[in-house]
Amino acid sequence: MTQPPAMMPLRVTRNAKIADSIHLLEFRADGGDLPAFTAGAHIAIRLPNDLLRKYSLCNDPAERDRYQIAVKREANGRGGSKALIDNTKVGDTLMVAAPVNDFGLPPRGQDFLFIAGGIGVTPMVAMIHELRAAGKRFRLFYFNRTPEMTAFRDELSAADLKESVVIHYDGGDPARSFDLKPILKERQNREHLYCCGPRPLMEAVRAMTDHWSPTAVHFEAFSEAETHKAGDSAFNVRLGNSGKVLVVPADKTILEILRADGLDVPSSCETGTCGTCRTKILAGKADHRDLVLAEHEKADTIMICVSRAKGDEITLDR
Repeated sequence: MTQPPAMMPLRVTRNAKIADSIHLLEFRADGGDLPAFTAGAHIAIRLPNDLLRKYSLCNDPAERDRYQIAVKREANGRGGSKALIDNTKVGDTLMVAAPVNDFGLPPRGQDFLFIAGGIGVTPMVAMIHELRAAGKRFRLFYFNRTPEMTAFRDELSAADLKESVVIHYDGGDPARSFDLKPILKERQNREHLYCCGPRPLMEAVRAMTDHWSPTAVHFEAFSEAETHKAGDSAFNVRLGNSGKVLVVPADKTILEILRADGLDVPSSCETGTCGTCRTKILAGKADHRDLVLAEHEKADTIMICVSRAKGDEITLDR
């Protein structure tokens, strides 16, 4: 398993509701600048209930005196968001890791297309700050059920963003969903696409961009991937380089089992969205649960952080 990040004590200077069930939290150091970050970065926070959770930074990356995150209170979640929002007061100190960026913007890119659903807009707020400062172009399509549930609504509705931002409300009615097909039919001006939001949105965008260059399409999950499902069973992983066979239990991932066996396996997001753990399949078929692979790649490639085998055994190029 990956080692826990080094943490620093930061003081909570704001915990304010900015939309239905969404709070903005701000963290500052008692002296000096905070470690710098770039748009798309996240911080890991040790919560009041001792859970460790990652949250995207949403403030201007040019700011060195504070970190800001937006958190949706998930009433039926595993307790992370509730602990952070309900049990954190201004003046409290929490342990926070330095920013890490698995969702960064390519420095040479000039045009960007952002698609966000709900709280998934958080990293894109920081991206907009960074791109505007650099004089680069972007389009944002931001989807919510209602105006009251929309974080950063006033900021993103400003007159000077009118030509770049579309905010759409569907009231929870699929029949009123925004039609993204014309937007994604062709890649304009070598745009880089960034998508973050509920998994159904990301899966739909993945399907509609299957003809795009894989290097131009970027996803980030703001909730845990569906790594384990009811009915999952154990299977064998055969390592092509050594012939060794390892058992992957129903409640473990291939990545976890390979690491436990001493293999140094690269990974980053561990949610099936970044592509770092991409591995070739030599035999067998995969139960794909990622948001990275295009359809033509699925026959011989697997993301071992979330996906599993179909059947009793799969052989990997490891």
